[in-house]
Amino acid sequence: MRLSSSVVAVAAVVFVACGSDPAAPPPSGAAGTTGSAGAPSGPLAVLVFSKTAGYHHDSIPDGQAALANVAASSGWTLTTTDAAAVFTDAGLEVLDVVVFLSTTGDVLDDDQQAAFERFIGAGKGFVGIHSASDTEYDWPFYGELVGAYFREHPAIQAADLKLEDPNDPTTAGLPTTWTRTDEWYAFSENPRPNVHVLLTLDESSYSPGTATMGADHPVTWLHEYAGGRAFYTALGHTKQSYDEPLFIGMLTRAIEWAGGRVSDPR
Repeated sequence: MRLSSSVVAVAAVVFVACGSDPAAPPPSGAAGTTGSAGAPSGPLAVLVFSKTAGYHHDSIPDGQAALANVAASSGWTLTTTDAAAVFTDAGLEVLDVVVFLSTTGDVLDDDQQAAFERFIGAGKGFVGIHSASDTEYDWPFYGELVGAYFREHPAIQAADLKLEDPNDPTTAGLPTTWTRTDEWYAFSENPRPNVHVLLTLDESSYSPGTATMGADHPVTWLHEYAGGRAFYTALGHTKQSYDEPLFIGMLTRAIEWAGGRVSDPR
């Protein structure tokens, strides 16, 4: 299922289907310019990328639609595509943030990877959602950018999330204990030494089986990397996730933070 091409009046939201020209960049002038104080200004320009070379989540259209709604209400410019050909210097230079929404497997070739590395190096932003950590296992830059690679998960079930940093702009309004249902990832390594952890899982609140990480089980974090900003959350497997105000609010603030629209208090 792919969303058809459409434009939302409040923000230019472009859905690029498989039959469209994938090499065409988002609208020119979309990326925010730099203001006198050095912070970006103008409409936030976002690419939501959802190419899959492995498992394809049926919640991807729900995530695309939810972020399109956010763009419309927030005045962003947002382009949605599963076509990797947009990953060129010209295609990326007009953007502020690239969101990997439940991508899987090897989705970019060497030239596309190099263009994305230059994009991050130019001070731009990355937001990874759910299986963004199940992507590009053979690309070290990406592994360090996302923070950790997916290892395994148990059955979908309810669990308690513990809020580690209530003062971070991306977690504003989240409860100290957040109980919700999702597919809970365990990772090949604990990212904590290299990132700022925002949410952890309480493994005593669900049945992780072999997908355990013990007392310290991060699932949402952010960091600055290679000149840019990166946010990742393992949440977002289910369709229902994209109807949750708390989850959508966190993604909204994460995209704004990654795009330099929200200052980092640390």
